[in-house]
Amino acid sequence: MDLKSAGSQIAEAAAGFYRRGWVLGTSGNFSALLGREPMRVCITSSGKHKGELSTDDFLFVDERGSVLEGNGSPSAETQIHLALYKELPDCGAVFHTHSVWGNLLSDRCDGAIVIEGQEMLKGLSGVKTHEHREEVPVIENSQDYDELSDAVRKIAAERDDIHGIYLRRHGLYTWGETIADAGRHIEIFEFLFEVTARAGGGAVSGEP
Repeated sequence: MDLKSAGSQIAEAAAGFYRRGWVLGTSGNFSALLGREPMRVCITSSGKHKGELSTDDFLFVDERGSVLEGNGSPSAETQIHLALYKELPDCGAVFHTHSVWGNLLSDRCDGAIVIEGQEMLKGLSGVKTHEHREEVPVIENSQDYDELSDAVRKIAAERDDIHGIYLRRHGLYTWGETIADAGRHIEIFEFLFEVTARAGGGAVSGEP
């Protein structure tokens, strides 16, 4: 898969997320792994409206986040995407959204958003039954992206049972083996966040 192909697939998914209110304006960022040795990543250019992305709104970056192709600048959050690709050998795409329901849930808990007993959990890769407990670790947001990406990397290294990480009052990071998998995880999580928040649940105390 090349930059244009990956960009086209991500742009289509992002437009759908925008229509659902999960990436309003220029919020959020999306990427796909195009090569691992050496690492090459397709990622959205900073400041682009996520409901109006074209294939010209994507950058080709290396493992340090340096731009190899494309116009514009990568988001500071590129470091988080790269940390996940480096830590998760099966990760092929990373999606980051900003939703109302997820933000509300992230403010209710100290350690993780907990979701269990919902049939839609089976939409997460590897989950076979609704009798599943999904924990989405919540970490404090920061403008220190070195610190933030290290925190995300550490959680990903320690927790092989999770499908996403939430930055408090900010947004969700989820991933998948493919662009389609990551997109499906966004849709599943956003459904689960809304159901859980409306029901008044989801909170657990303690460090992730």
